[in-house]
Amino acid sequence: MSAQAGTVALSDHVCAEIDRWIEKFPEGQQRSAVLAALHAVQHETGGYLTPALMNAVADYLEMPPIQVYEVATFYSMFETKPVGRHSISVCTNISCMLRGADDIVAHIENRLGIRTGESTPDGKFYLKQEEECLAACCGAPMMMVDHRYHENLTPAAVDEVLDGLE
Repeated sequence: MSAQAGTVALSDHVCAEIDRWIEKFPEGQQRSAVLAALHAVQHETGGYLTPALMNAVADYLEMPPIQVYEVATFYSMFETKPVGRHSISVCTNISCMLRGADDIVAHIENRLGIRTGESTPDGKFYLKQEEECLAACCGAPMMMVDHRYHENLTPAAVDEVLDGLE
């Protein structure tokens, strides 16, 4: 398969990754690979999805573009605008909240000089809007940085994680 939307084409690497996922589903059900396709495209193209990239995914998976837009804007793992290189998500659901998530968010905001939903001026960090649940309640409070979990957080532990990022 090949995909193009206007002047945007999916790379051979992304197409191979999408094809690997398509093979996991019954024939004719390639749209089931949309989450993996969007993830692969976002990862390769600077951390966010443009309309042209979403159109290319829709073309490749032979599905209406609106269905791809719906997925990309529903799930918090996808970004549709430029954001910092390192994505920080702090769980603020009840388990994490009861164990100090609000203090962790405040610490990160103060340390980075930004609020949730913002990126640092140097483009290094992006502190995502509230995350309802990251499914690690027994390790509360927790955060996910670049899709890696960090649990049982303290301000010092947060600083250690952030200091370790390039």
